[in-house]
Amino acid sequence: MATRALITGITGQDGSYLAELLLSRGYEVWGLVRGSVTALYERLAGCQNRLHLTSGDLLDQNSLSEAVAQAKPAEIYHLAGPSYVPTSWRQAVLTGEVAGVGTTRMLEATRQAAPEARFYLAGSADIFGDASPEPQDEQTAWQPRSPYAVAKAYAQTMVCAYREQHGMFACTGIAFNHTSPRRGHEFVSRRISDGAARVRLGLSTDLRLGNLDARRDWGFAGDFVDAMHRIVTADHASDYVLGTGEVHTVRELVVRAFEVLDLPLAWEGRGLSELARDPDGRVVVRVDEELYRPLEAEARVANPSRARVELGWSPSLSWDQLITMMVKADYDRLSVEKGV
Repeated sequence: MATRALITGITGQDGSYLAELLLSRGYEVWGLVRGSVTALYERLAGCQNRLHLTSGDLLDQNSLSEAVAQAKPAEIYHLAGPSYVPTSWRQAVLTGEVAGVGTTRMLEATRQAAPEARFYLAGSADIFGDASPEPQDEQTAWQPRSPYAVAKAYAQTMVCAYREQHGMFACTGIAFNHTSPRRGHEFVSRRISDGAARVRLGLSTDLRLGNLDARRDWGFAGDFVDAMHRIVTADHASDYVLGTGEVHTVRELVVRAFEVLDLPLAWEGRGLSELARDPDGRVVVRVDEELYRPLEAEARVANPSRARVELGWSPSLSWDQLITMMVKADYDRLSVEKGV
């Protein structure tokens, strides 16, 4: 009999990649959705007919308990919840309810309806804050600085509490930035890949960004879901930092994205006045004051050595390969839409 897995957030970037991975490994995959179980979900286009979808809401304990009881999973991957940090400041209470308390509701639903199931929480490196020494690992002190980060810190603490108090196999993957062609357009990596493609195709005159000096550790979402599965199927429940260990600036990402499209950039100015021109002298990248956050220059970079040693996990795609893949995917998609 196939192993059953339940994925919350299955319609998101990570959920869709994880669903495909588990299906390829012979799993029976269930997905928790807040909307209709019969709706068509874009990111699941290649596998939705092989999935079992059930409805549930992280604000509703009964719906979660019923979903877990229906799916009877051996593994639960809790990926659902808000993931865009700026929005958490506009919806601080809701962020805490969904990302924080919602995780406790999922843990309680698991304890009640599937106590033997292995539970994975999609944690976040935002718990470390921007003031942490680099690189960050499992022993780095937490300094959450946003409602989202605080909610994630609470959620991870509850995972540890349920593991210790109830003996549950509950663990957290403390994920650094990971992206793909399925990433939402509100995230800077996707904004850049999509924006560069639009400039190249003449669909936009320029790309507007915030702090070009912001430094991040970007990996491929498809690699991160492989790590999730390794964590859940490990011999012992534990928490792991997941990242590439490499750091790049937003400016580097912009340069690479335009290079993929044969548009080398020439930079001028600094700070809010910085801009980049294409070979014809047109301004194609500008800094937008509304998007500019000075503190983003602090680096957040992972030390994933423990995951590498204990789980045998390492990224399959390099940063260069990842950005190239994303830009080409957006260029191809927009070319079809434009009729090129």
